[in-house]
Amino acid sequence: MSIKPGPSAPALTSRIHGCLLGGALGDSLGYAVGKDPMEEIRRRFGGRGLTGFDALPESRFSDETQLTLYTVDGLVEALEWANSGVGADVNACLWLAYLRWLASQGEEAGPSAPAPQPRWIDRQGVLRQRRNPDEACISGLATGEMGTSVRPVNPGSKGCGTVVRSAPFGLIPHIAPEAVYKLSADAASLTHGHPAARQSSGIFSLLIHRLVSGEGLLDAVTAVTAHARTLNEVAPELPERLEAALQLAGKGVVTPEELTATLGEGRLAEEALAVALYAVLATLPKTGTDVTADGGTDTLPVRHFREAVARAVNHGGSSDSTGSVAGNILGAFYGEDCLPADWLESLEAPEAVRGMANLLAGVTSAEG
Repeated sequence: MSIKPGPSAPALTSRIHGCLLGGALGDSLGYAVGKDPMEEIRRRFGGRGLTGFDALPESRFSDETQLTLYTVDGLVEALEWANSGVGADVNACLWLAYLRWLASQGEEAGPSAPAPQPRWIDRQGVLRQRRNPDEACISGLATGEMGTSVRPVNPGSKGCGTVVRSAPFGLIPHIAPEAVYKLSADAASLTHGHPAARQSSGIFSLLIHRLVSGEGLLDAVTAVTAHARTLNEVAPELPERLEAALQLAGKGVVTPEELTATLGEGRLAEEALAVALYAVLATLPKTGTDVTADGGTDTLPVRHFREAVARAVNHGGSSDSTGSVAGNILGAFYGEDCLPADWLESLEAPEAVRGMANLLAGVTSAEG
């Protein structure tokens, strides 16, 4: 049986805020350890690794939160046009949004690329800071060519830069699952061309869509894992990693060394998704567990979020990527109620994240 988020389902607005803020929190915790080997993480933070922001002098999120918010902005622009009765090419809106992010990083897209008009998001200074941006995202956008599913840019690139920005596609209500998948996979083609990168993004967005629609966590993960096997010309490493994540989670919590030996370090798209899935499932509260944890004030969703994100970032791989995806998943599932208050107090520029969440909620007519 798959655990449900609570006695009353979260409102869509809460899920949107939870997903975006949760991803930013996971990204920030993971970004603090970067790609340090596990030995160094243990040396700095103790045997359990980094488990919260209280051990850090400051908190900053990476380019992954930046690009997630620019994904939101591209979708918001397309939906604004649609709400006014004008059809818009969604992928073109996303490309223009990503080109504005590229310019914020001090990079040029070349003379053939359009010059997009600035929007609210471009005035948020924290999103203009360079935070170790994904090389394939930079190089793909810098071509000045709009990649498509037929002719993607960077055809051999399968890094995690696609998956980590793709949660917002699953937050759009009232569209068919196949449309969610296509929007996400097509957008991945703007920077990454390998089938595993594009398909991993689509499957991740489908998972978010199922969770936002009210499906249980384990049920949703199981369903998208099975669906991955049915994809046309599927990259076999994707369903293999997802199935391995389900099997590993069935063992409960394992060592970081066993985690990376089984699923990889999260640097590739399918690895980042698999590690995050393992983290949220291996820490899934058991049915009948007390409402609060260890006699403290944490509710079950908050405890689950803390434990899952800690598992997602302590492995010596691409910790910001896996932490971000895990945070997106649980935020979409539980809504804002799972986000630890003390972690939110440490989050960098929450007004930028909440601002974009409000814009998305507004154009989708989210309740709440």
